[in-house]
Amino acid sequence: MKDVALPALVALMLVACAMPREPVPITPPGDTTGAAVIRRTIPEPAPTPPQAAVAIAKPSPPAAPPRIVVPPNTQYVCVSETAGERKQTAIEFSPKVAQLCQKHPEMGPCQYERDLCRRSGGRVYAADGAEITPQTEAEYDKKVMRVRFKAN
Repeated sequence: MKDVALPALVALMLVACAMPREPVPITPPGDTTGAAVIRRTIPEPAPTPPQAAVAIAKPSPPAAPPRIVVPPNTQYVCVSETAGERKQTAIEFSPKVAQLCQKHPEMGPCQYERDLCRRSGGRVYAADGAEITPQTEAEYDKKVMRVRFKAN
């Protein structure tokens, strides 16, 4: 009985302590003037209609991931999925911050927005459509020789 109770108690504690993922906060329309960062929801592109059925059944290739929509003047796109629904959020910076993030994506404001997206369970894509992965972040940290201290 003790062999089952201890792992169950540990699992219950971990579930209770885990923070729920919150969606990326969207900037209200009235607050966009003068804001350093503007987050807007991007409408999903219309799905392509299925092609006519072919007489000979062929194995279908794996479905390509949906296209990332990158509006103009957008630095990053956060793509998250909640309850099976895909949501894209455009992350735009003020002109000065956008210029800084284009030259030096390793800087704090840029990294903060990417981390905010990941905390909400999303994936970050750059303006060119390439995903910014944790490996890319590690390369950014090497570039600025950032040191991270971890608590015991």
